[in-house]
Amino acid sequence: MTSLTRWDPFQEMSDFARLVDRMWGAPFFSEERMSEHSSWGLALDVIEHANNFVVKASIPGVNPDDLDVTFTNNTLNIRGELQEDQVSEGEQVHLRERRFGKFSRSITLPTRIDTDHIQADYQAGVLILTLPKVEEARAKRIEVKSGGKPKIFEGKFEKISGKN
Repeated sequence: MTSLTRWDPFQEMSDFARLVDRMWGAPFFSEERMSEHSSWGLALDVIEHANNFVVKASIPGVNPDDLDVTFTNNTLNIRGELQEDQVSEGEQVHLRERRFGKFSRSITLPTRIDTDHIQADYQAGVLILTLPKVEEARAKRIEVKSGGKPKIFEGKFEKISGKN
């Protein structure tokens, strides 16, 4: 089974900055710089079955009407935006780890997809896409038959006597 892991250098830099913050007790980057509206990658699970692919994306808090999901040239594109919670006057934020801003993700699938039968569902903050493979791309079981009758080997057992 093949497993793909997407390398995100920006996530690694962010993790490093948090580590330095913990070590020195002071922000490595200013809060303004870290909280800028920026595009972030969307983590996906892609599971292949015999007849389809299932793609899952955890995006809680996003209105499904605000999602833009397209499939073109065997590439799945998911785009959307999470709005930042506004802080009222007199409130002080002590910790802000939830992501906000625009997000997008594109993946290319290894086989052709039947675009007329793609299904999208959004349940409990998880976008679930079912992308059926076209008939030609599905694996087919091929029965292997032998060309003739089974051969039976016959032999005789002879007792060998030896002198001691």
